[in-house]
Formats: sequence, C-alpha cells, structure tokens
Amino acid sequence: MAHSGVFAGVFFTQLQRRRRYLYLSVMAGRNRMPRQPDNFRGFRDGPPPRVIMQRGPGPLPPHPSALEEELELQHRDMQRFLAENRHVIDENVMLERELSAVKDEMHRLSQAIPKMRADNEAQVREYIDRGMKLEADLRSTEPLRLEVIQLRAEAQKLSTLQKELSAQVQTLTKDTNRLQTENKQLSAMKIDVDGMHKELAEARRQFEYEKKANTELVEQNQAMEKNLISMAREIEKLRAEKVGRGLGAGAYGMMNGSPEMRYPGGGYADPYSGSAWGSYDNRGPPRR
Repeated sequence: MAHSGVFAGVFFTQLQRRRRYLYLSVMAGRNRMPRQPDNFRGFRDGPPPRVIMQRGPGPLPPHPSALEEELELQHRDMQRFLAENRHVIDENVMLERELSAVKDEMHRLSQAIPKMRADNEAQVREYIDRGMKLEADLRSTEPLRLEVIQLRAEAQKLSTLQKELSAQVQTLTKDTNRLQTENKQLSAMKIDVDGMHKELAEARRQFEYEKKANTELVEQNQAMEKNLISMAREIEKLRAEKVGRGLGAGAYGMMNGSPEMRYPGGGYADPYSGSAWGSYDNRGPPRR
C-alpha cells in the first residue's frame, strides 16, 4: 500500500511538471518571450523571469526581411511547439492511462488489503491459539517429565542392584559348584557307610547264629558289639567332622581298610534288637 502511494505521488509530480512546461511553452509563443534552448524543461530554480517592458518611444520598425525571418523563426517555433505539444499530449494520454491503471490497481489493492489483513489476523490468532495450546500441553507434560526423571533414577538404581545381584549369583554359583563337589564326596561316603551297614548286618546275623550254636562266644560277641558301637559312634563323629570341614572321601576308605574294621568269620545276631544296628545298649560283656 505504501509503495503504491509513493508511485502515485511521483506520477502526479511528473504530470504537473509536463503541464507546466506545456503552459509556459504556449505563453512564450503568444507573448514573444525569449526563445529557450531545446532542452528546456521548465523553471526548476525559481519563478520564470519577468518581461521587461520598455517605456518611451519605441525603436524603429524592423526591415521586412528581418520580419520575414522573425516570422519564419516563429513559425518554426510554433511547429516545434505543436510537435512538443502533441508529444506532451500523447504522454499525457499515456500517463492518464497509467494513472487509471494505477487507480484500478490501488482499488484492487484497497479491496484485497482488508482480506489480506483479515487473513493475516486469522493466521496470527491461529498461531496464538497454537502457542497457547502448546504451552498448555507443556504444562500438562510437566508431571510426566518429572515422572520420567524419577523412573530414570529408579532404572539407574535397578541397574546397580542388578550388577550387585549378578555378582551375588556368581558367588552362589561358585558355592553351588563347591557343594555339588562335596555332595559327590558325601555320596561316596554314603556308599562306604552302606557297605559298612551291610557288613555289620552280616556280622550280626553271624553273631546270632554263633550265639545259638555256642554260648561261650556270647562274651566275645558282646565285646565285639561294644567295639562296633564305639566304631559306629566314631564313624558318625568323623562323618560330622567331614561335613563340617569338607574333607575328601579318602579318610573313610582308610578306616574301611584298617584292621579294626575287619570282622572275624563268625557273626552273632543280637537277640535284643530287631534293627540293622541293634540296640547298642550299655551292657558291657566281660572281656575275653
């Protein structure tokens, strides 16, 4: 809008200057003002010069040839003025057309500017509404942001706890492997003890048989039973120490191979007990 106003002002200024030039040219032809150069475009530095009127008796009339020459010059000036006038008129028509086009453009712009202004205001209102909506969304997401920060802190704590638990799991795995090794050793010990139970049961059966067959061997059987009881207690004690200390299974093998663990050929059954180990009472048989 401002650009169109400036263009219209420049156009009007040029039009006024051309009209002023045309007016001065016509007046100069009528009043016989001094001829101006061809590039004369009006009086830009001030008002037109005043015509000095002479007083008193006029000069002598000029010669006819001079008058003819002057008329010829005036005719040429008039022809030139007419050509310039036509050119000015043509330019004036063109300027009139341009002015009409400019007015139409200004009218169109004056009609389009309110619409553009309304569209701009609507767009600004839309941007403001979007900004307010985004601000409301940011405010509504503030608790979520705090929750995310809290969850990140908890996740970091859980990661640290996971590392600690992984270290504990590795330690427990090592302990489990060690316990499995010890269980294998205990299994071997259990096999040895079961073998001892079988040998003891066989000895008890032989003892019962020999006791029925020969009453004289009762004292010997009782002494043997006492020794077996002490050995069984010693075995249980060694087993407890084995479990507590985690020793190898070779100790029991040595006990099994000792001369004290070998039994004589005849076994005696205990008439006072029906279990595999007997009653292990405190009745001490007489020594042999």
